[in-house]
Order: sequence, then structure tokens, then C-alpha cells
Amino acid sequence: MKVDGKPYRTIWLNKDRWSVEIIDQTKFPHRFETVTLRAMDDAARAIKDMLVRGAPLIGATAAYGMALQARIDPSDEALTAAYERLHATRPTAINLKWALDEMMKALRNFPPAERAKRAYDRAAEICEEDVAINQAIGRNGLELIKAIAAKKKPGEPVNVLTHCNAGWLATVDWGTATAPIYMAHDGGIPIHVWVDETRPRNQGASLTAWELGHHGVKHTVIPDNTGGHLMQHGLVDLCIVGTDRTTASGDVCNKIGTYLKALAAHDNGVPFYVALPSPTIDFTIDDGLKQIPIEQRSGDEVTKLTGITKDGRIETVDVVAPGSPVANYAFDVTPAKYVTGLITERGVVKAEKAAIARAFPERA
Repeated sequence: MKVDGKPYRTIWLNKDRWSVEIIDQTKFPHRFETVTLRAMDDAARAIKDMLVRGAPLIGATAAYGMALQARIDPSDEALTAAYERLHATRPTAINLKWALDEMMKALRNFPPAERAKRAYDRAAEICEEDVAINQAIGRNGLELIKAIAAKKKPGEPVNVLTHCNAGWLATVDWGTATAPIYMAHDGGIPIHVWVDETRPRNQGASLTAWELGHHGVKHTVIPDNTGGHLMQHGLVDLCIVGTDRTTASGDVCNKIGTYLKALAAHDNGVPFYVALPSPTIDFTIDDGLKQIPIEQRSGDEVTKLTGITKDGRIETVDVVAPGSPVANYAFDVTPAKYVTGLITERGVVKAEKAAIARAFPERA
């Protein structure tokens, strides 16, 4: 995707062909800065501190973290320690474990002297696979948007509501939930996106709105609790969200607040779709409510807000009454019964175990 006319991905190799560059997403929407990863610990910190976020991008960053470790110390002991260190950074997104498993599988049977090159090659492949998957998700989701657009009056936009950031900043490129939106926009279909602010980290207001604006997609930022009202008044044609982990039976774990959007959509007859790459499906679990670990993050994310002052200074301020306890659950689970369909690289799939298994038999 483009930033001020220049094409970018979220992660790439530098000219030295070994250090890795990422976009520091903690600086959005006020600054565009990049950070260089030179060691596995750099990658681990980038994931844990959310310089990178979004399940596919977390996986890609972890893959390059393993490559950075293999460059310094390719021994079995060092790679196993790197695997454990990276795996512990974020507990919910399954792409992290998937990517680490892929890296270990790629390196296990190679002699140590050959592991660094193999690690960089496999990390690059994981990134390219993510881009191709997201493009396919975009094409499949585009058909849903086209069907709604065909019923609209000329020039009337298709109104999409999304939650959190499942855009190109959450992946290597294109995004998951936003890929159909970008393709519709680029194809001349009038489209408008309702962007949930997504408290407490404001990924919608800070990230989704930023990238949609830079690509020229019409959008409106709304408080998180506005979606139900819009649906009641016929102002939302469909919801498309992303996911950090989806069970074999179709339960969807996504940013906190997604479940409430699904309930509102169900009550108002609004289609609720989840865009996901197949590595996000965890075929080892069936019950999302009981089996998916829900990350709890620092209360500072709730009690403090960061913004830019009139004179250009970035400041963090307190917004909660001093001394009040805070709970900060990062994700919730939407049961499969509230999901209209899963937009995958192999088509739109019903959120049910048999349909998911048919779509991905090699993994199921």
C-alpha cells in the first residue's frame, strides 16, 4: 500500500540483507517512523510492546526474529530459547505460534552452518504467502460488496463497519478486513467505512483511519458504542472484522468489543463477516469461550491517552479518576452462531466445523 505516494509494506529486509525494518505503530497517527531490528530480542520487544500488531504481522515479525537468532547463534539450544522467548510475547494470536512452528520445521533438519540462510528464506516466504492470502481474501470479499452495491442507487455508497485494525498495518500488505474495501475503492465502487475508535488503544482511530485516509477511502471515525445505533437506522450494510484466532468450529476471537458488534448486527439483520487468513484458524480447539486465552494488558492503556498538542508536542494524560481499579481485557470471543461467514483465501466459508474442514482439509 502507499504512504504519501510511496509504496510500503509493514516489514522488510534492509539493504544490508540481514537487519529488518518495521513501521513503529505506536507513533501513529501523529508520526510515521521506522525501527530497525538487529537481534531476536528486538523482534520480541517489538511484538510485546506493540510496535507491530495484528496476528499476521506478529507472525511475520516472529519469523524474522528467528532468522536474526539463526544469524547470531544457529544452535538447537539457541533456536529453542528464541522460540520460547518469542512465543511468550503475546498469548492470543495463533499466527505467532504457527509462524514459529514453520520456522522450526524449516530449520530442524539443516546443519547449523546452513540455518541462517534457510531462516531468512523461510521468513521471506511467510511474508509473501501473507500478501497472496490477503489479496485472495480481498477478491473473495469484493464479491460480497459488489452484490450489495448492485442493489444501491447510482452513486450511493456501500457502508461497511469495521472494528480495531485489520488493515495493511496488521499484515504484511493489503490487510484482511480492509482488502475487499481497498479493492472496491480501487475498482470504482462507492464505499464508506464506519471506523470504530477501538478503545483502549484506539487502533481504529489511530491506524485504520490513518491508512484509509492515505489511500483515499471515505470513512468516518465513531465512538465504539455507536455501531448499534447506526445499524438500527439502516446505515450499515455489512460488518467486516478481522480475527486473532478462530476455532475449528468457527468461534472468532478478535479485539474487545467485537462480540457486541456481532450482537447488534444479529439483532438488526446486518451481515457480519470475519476476514481471516487460514493460519489464524486453530484446528486444535473447538470452544473459543473456554479454550482461547484472553490477554489482559496494562491498566495504563485504559487510564491514559496520548495525543498531540496545538504546538506539536505529543503528550500523555490521565483520563480516569485516581485510584480507580481498571480491567483491560484485550480480546473477546464471538460465537460462530453470530458470524454470517468467514472470508478466507479459499472463498467465503460458513462458520461451522464441517465447512471449515472442507475448505482446509490438509490442516483439519
